[in-house]
Amino acid sequence: MEINADHTQRVVINHHDLPWISSPESGVERRMLERQGDEVAKATSIVRYLPGSKFRMHAHEWGEEIFVLDGTFSDEAGDYSAGTYIMNPPGSAHAPFSESGCTLFVKLRHLGREQIEREVVDTQTAAWHTGMVPGLTVMPLMQQGHGSTLVRWAAQTYFNAHRHFGGEEIFVIDGVFEDEHGRYPQGSWIRSPHMSLHKPFSTQGCTIFVKTGHLHS
Repeated sequence: MEINADHTQRVVINHHDLPWISSPESGVERRMLERQGDEVAKATSIVRYLPGSKFRMHAHEWGEEIFVLDGTFSDEAGDYSAGTYIMNPPGSAHAPFSESGCTLFVKLRHLGREQIEREVVDTQTAAWHTGMVPGLTVMPLMQQGHGSTLVRWAAQTYFNAHRHFGGEEIFVIDGVFEDEHGRYPQGSWIRSPHMSLHKPFSTQGCTIFVKTGHLHS
């Protein structure tokens, strides 16, 4: 299966426009944003656990990143409320579940040798740092290799035009993100290819998950 598998192409999707697709486990459903492979796949998805659902123990050969959008996600290592970021490195394994239900942004099978240690960040309590322009604050997430970052835009914040070596991926967690190409409300996923150019801003404010530099190959 291939869904938006050509990384040379810009893609814009709001996951709310996609259908929920059942997974092999009862009560766990997905909205597929990009995918290369069948059940074992390099993929970016929105994953929903219905209350009481669980996934059997499984390994992540090439790791995974998870951002909890709502509810409480759990595995044998703990419980993770909305706003938690998790990086499970290549070779790790877990048996995830959710007692009350949750929704996740998930990236699978895209990490490498530089990701060794598991990382967990509670973005509700972690520190924000001053960004490159007034109104912009950032929170580093993954510390190993091509990092993922949370970026918060105050209303009426504007950034300079710039290119992304290795591309850029954005998921809008809340508010409305914008650039000269369009307007992207909560739930939007934007993947821009290597050396793409844009001039981003937000008139009403937003929070976005950003990953850069991983789309060069």
